[in-house]
Amino acid sequence: MCKAVAVKFRTAQKHYFFDPGDLELVSGDDIVVETIRGLEVGKVRGDIFDMEGNELGRNLKTVMRKATKEDLESERGNFEKRKEAIRVCKERILQFGLEMKLIDAEYTFDGGKLVFYFTADKRVDFRDLVKDLAGYFRMRIELRQVGVRDEARLLGGFGSCGRELCCKSWLEDFEPVSIKMAKVQNLSLNPGKISGCCGRLMCCLKYENDVYLELKKDLPDQGEVVDAPMGAARVIESSIFKGRVKVKYIEEARTKDAPERLGNDIFDYEKTEVRCRPKTSGGGGGGKSGQRRGKTMAPNP
Repeated sequence: MCKAVAVKFRTAQKHYFFDPGDLELVSGDDIVVETIRGLEVGKVRGDIFDMEGNELGRNLKTVMRKATKEDLESERGNFEKRKEAIRVCKERILQFGLEMKLIDAEYTFDGGKLVFYFTADKRVDFRDLVKDLAGYFRMRIELRQVGVRDEARLLGGFGSCGRELCCKSWLEDFEPVSIKMAKVQNLSLNPGKISGCCGRLMCCLKYENDVYLELKKDLPDQGEVVDAPMGAARVIESSIFKGRVKVKYIEEARTKDAPERLGNDIFDYEKTEVRCRPKTSGGGGGGKSGQRRGKTMAPNP
């Protein structure tokens, strides 16, 4: 058992854990810690807690000290200097004709290294750019390529919901998001409506996906053939939250020479009032009907 504290850094939304040592730390304290990038100023998130020694698989590094006034002034100075670094780097990118987009820059706390973040559609040979920047700034230069989702996290912004971007405010890790999630939630497949500021599918499609899947598994899909109270019918619409199914009755059975004909009236039933039928060999029907052969559309116990 060891003591641990969660720490967040400016350019990373993810929390990292450190050993507080003998320091009395509370949420919101600025501290100085040693990372693989050197000394960095971070902010404590949450109170000190007990952590099992094998949870991380390695020993935690100890917090060096609480950040002093001089440490914070140095950090603010580095943050301001980055503006000039960004300007110079953009000029050099144009000078060398490189197909890359500069996103942000960051000085390490000790001022020994300058990191530039950029995006590019393909591999970029920036060796000459690094040499030029190293000669100009007289320090170690690192160019780090990031994706468009990381770009949104670094720059920040507001989503269509009116709130600050999740990746900037609280989301630690990006999870895979697929167009299937939008289909399950019956959302418009217009890219402009389901894409975030980064141009990729919105991360929030993932948040409620499991709930939709749980509710939808007891409902027949649109187009499925079901046994309704008055005979065979085809599903016109399924309402996930109401748990109801709208159908049209099949007036003439599908044959090779006579196509299926549906009635004009639409009937609305509870999902427990209909039963799925096997998918016909000629197509039509939902893709899940064959898997639910003979299963009554009843809610989970």
